[in-house]
Amino acid sequence: HLACRSLNSGESDLALTGGVNIILSPHITINFSKAGFLAPDGRCKTFDARADGYVRGEGVGMVVLKRLSEARRDGDPVYAVIRGSAVNQDGRSNGLTAPNGRAQEAVLSEAYRRAKVSPGQVRYIESHGTGTALGDPIEAKALGAVLADKRSPGHPCRVGSVKTNIGHLEAAAGIAGVIKVALALKHGVIPPSLHYRNPNPHIPFDELQLQVQQQAGPWPDLPGPSLAGVSSFGFCGTNVHVVLEE
Repeated sequence: HLACRSLNSGESDLALTGGVNIILSPHITINFSKAGFLAPDGRCKTFDARADGYVRGEGVGMVVLKRLSEARRDGDPVYAVIRGSAVNQDGRSNGLTAPNGRAQEAVLSEAYRRAKVSPGQVRYIESHGTGTALGDPIEAKALGAVLADKRSPGHPCRVGSVKTNIGHLEAAAGIAGVIKVALALKHGVIPPSLHYRNPNPHIPFDELQLQVQQQAGPWPDLPGPSLAGVSSFGFCGTNVHVVLEE
């Protein structure tokens, strides 16, 4: 988000942006386990009825950002175009593990307003999707509230989470989601979200016009370019949503 603002203002011509997470001490894992934050079976079960906590993971990711016209001029390989982004604060909620659904709706709406994109045109959402019994329904309902706007009947927005593949990379979780979606757009295939068997009973998927991506498959064949959103929510309450286009 900050890199795009710098590029769009002309302050920068090229930006490297990414994140890294390395688990160097057992203390946080022990404390999170005692607090009941972590999945006992070591599997992130996003949007599933068995969702019972997240899984800590390590990783590093980095992307190179340039203005599209200059990337094309220089012959750079373009994986995706960032149409817009937004950041806000979660604000008051019922506790550290209880996200604020209204704040999530607000950051989504602002991102699509800045991207000049109708939320109903979005074909896939890389969700924050931690795989918790409380957080997943709040996020899904916020997504449904925004993405249902002008959405054609019978064309639900696909959703998934890279955390089901590699765990929650915490400080690198956002960039992992961006890289997944950029690769999915580049190759024209949406990968599956793992460990999804039965829908979380607190998420009315049909009503929200959402569908968990269970198998690798092509992007929905709809008019216009393929559009996707990536959500990432920080532990201290920072919410970010980025809109990507093929």
